[in-house]
Amino acid sequence: MLRYPVRMIPDEDQDEDASLFRAAIGKVTPLRAPAGAPPPRPKPRATTRPHADAGDEPDLRRIADAPDAALLRGDASAFRRDRVPARAWQRLRRGEFSAQDELDLHGASALQAETLLARFLAEAADHGYGCVRIIHGKGGAGGDGVPVLKNLVDRLLRQRGDVLAFHSAPPAQGGTGALLVLLARH
Repeated sequence: MLRYPVRMIPDEDQDEDASLFRAAIGKVTPLRAPAGAPPPRPKPRATTRPHADAGDEPDLRRIADAPDAALLRGDASAFRRDRVPARAWQRLRRGEFSAQDELDLHGASALQAETLLARFLAEAADHGYGCVRIIHGKGGAGGDGVPVLKNLVDRLLRQRGDVLAFHSAPPAQGGTGALLVLLARH
């Protein structure tokens, strides 16, 4: 085993090096994780659908805003009207808006979900809320991999004039099983 001689640096040289380093980099603010926030989960790799042969049909996840495109279980939902500023869109995508109310559609049928969503958005407008969270779940109960409520909510929100933008929530707020929705204030 080779051993290299350890060179001891005198304390005054270490202090001088440290002060030169601090002077070179300037003021530093340490990064801090939000209190109680779990570390981010690794993102799964894109998977191919085993029942689709290559070239038979387009990858629906890559078709942006196509009316017949279906969102799959892990796909992010996103929609933005032209009048929404880029800065507000970025903040929404990062989950920086605070949801003022929340609707959980777990266990609802498609018809129930449609009714609950319409009622919830009407009440949000009455209260003057600017941002709400809608939890639709990730789906996956069926065997085809196409979540019913997720696609229904995505389609219904795109049709409403009072919805300015929506995006899948950050992982800590529900991930692709929930949406943060920006509403027009009346």
